[in-house]
Amino acid sequence: QVQLVESGGGLVQAGGSLRLSCAASGRPFSTYGMGWFRRAPGKAREFVARISSSGESTRYADSVKGRFTISRDNAKNTVYLQMNSLKPEDTAVYYCAAAASSFGSSLEPGYAYWGQGTQVTVSS
Repeated sequence: QVQLVESGGGLVQAGGSLRLSCAASGRPFSTYGMGWFRRAPGKAREFVARISSSGESTRYADSVKGRFTISRDNAKNTVYLQMNSLKPEDTAVYYCAAAASSFGSSLEPGYAYWGQGTQVTVSS
């Protein structure tokens, strides 16, 4: 069993920064990869970033690469998404997810557990 709780969402102006956090509990946090997804209004949930269980490997969607950084602190059972240079098109509900593998996946079926989501709104 894994429980995930996101936090850190809010309203920010374009060009600003925001850091999302996802606190995990349940099975040992260091054993599974983590991912961030987002769902914009009227759109399907899409991949944003993923990180391996060790934190050594990361992947990003093309739309956020160079602006967003995923990281994790296994001692704190927490994964982060640092979002810089935010754009209005980044507006979405952001979800963290725990993968079935140690690396994670860019696809939703690769994740067994999901958080409740946190709203990020970027104004222009």
